[in-house]
Amino acid sequence: MSACGSSDSGSPEGGSGSTPAALEGVGPISFVTGKDLSGNLQNQIDEWNKSHPDQQATLIELPEDADAQRQQFVQNAQTQSDAYTVLNLDVIWTAEFAANQWVEQLPESEFPLDKLLPTTVETAKYFNKLYGVPVDSDGGLLYYRKDLLDAAGVRPPTTWSELKDACGKIQPANPGLQCYAGQFEKYEGLTVNFSEAVNSSGGVVVGEDGKPNVNTAEAKKGLDFLVEGVKSGQIPAAARTYKEEEGRRAFQAGELLFHRQWPYQYAKASATDGSSQVAGKFAVAPLPGLDGPGASTLGGHNYAVSKFAKNKKSAVDFIKFLAGEEQQRANLEKTSKAPTWAALYDDPALVQKFPYLVELKKSIEKAEKRPAVVKYQEVSTAIQSAVYDAMGGTVSSEDALKSLQSKLEELTKQ
Repeated sequence: MSACGSSDSGSPEGGSGSTPAALEGVGPISFVTGKDLSGNLQNQIDEWNKSHPDQQATLIELPEDADAQRQQFVQNAQTQSDAYTVLNLDVIWTAEFAANQWVEQLPESEFPLDKLLPTTVETAKYFNKLYGVPVDSDGGLLYYRKDLLDAAGVRPPTTWSELKDACGKIQPANPGLQCYAGQFEKYEGLTVNFSEAVNSSGGVVVGEDGKPNVNTAEAKKGLDFLVEGVKSGQIPAAARTYKEEEGRRAFQAGELLFHRQWPYQYAKASATDGSSQVAGKFAVAPLPGLDGPGASTLGGHNYAVSKFAKNKKSAVDFIKFLAGEEQQRANLEKTSKAPTWAALYDDPALVQKFPYLVELKKSIEKAEKRPAVVKYQEVSTAIQSAVYDAMGGTVSSEDALKSLQSKLEELTKQ
């Protein structure tokens, strides 16, 4: 989330024209991240450590759950501990950490920002200053069982009604096959999926002016897609417990016809070691929407330097190493995670190996940001609660959005 035009009451320390302080200190560092689902991060750290014997990087893995990760990052910052050096921040946290002066402003000249996708660079800035470096991005994609669609003569859906029709044609011949799932547990993933549904029906959660706008017909159409999906069984009840990994395992087990998921699933679902029952049987497409292709929520991560860390020069060099084209290429090839290096999306060899790169680049370039508000976590929590209750049938879509509008207005009040 870029907060270059956020509703914050003031800019961070230093003023709009200041240059970042020199980041000094060479020696051991820690790299703190959520659980590495790719399995490749330690390999990259080992490569760094091999060529930097006096600047060893130690991997610290936080929980898989994004909200739990943020909590531990915040606790470390509030105690001003030097235990964390390089932070792997979700794009939506960067502005908050910059506003609270928990991370260092970075020298733009040290990083190849002009080589990265512009939308990803914006997520790392706060009041037009750089506080992180985008090392991987994310755009939502629709994973689907190509073998089953082809057998039924069905094209990948571009609208929600086409998705429903496809399930109606294919499910009867495939007992036990569920229609559609996303990330519908009560956590950050639900905010993402709700935002995509609203944006894909022509609405917005929070406008560019920083004002909430969810009590609208467009937002109701987006929420109704989720609510009616659960009520009709199009979205299985179990999907309301799904975060990224639960859904991935269900898709790989052949339990889902369609799955909204990030790019990292591609490599895992393609595995031929017996861990995936859908290897060679699936493909990806843009997310469907109300009247045509939908809008993805922009995801990804920025690497930042803790304000309270030691050996900050080593930290900057470590980030430069991981943000480089060579490491991003290797990470894409081994994990299918979305790079931020723009040229990789147009590399013929990579496109041949990962055909979804063409659609993924479009998804990222056109992706919508989550609400650009200072009290983001509180806003997200309010969204999760309202949407989860509506999907559970304890409150109507209309009442859920009316209540949510009031709560968001209070949270974003100047």
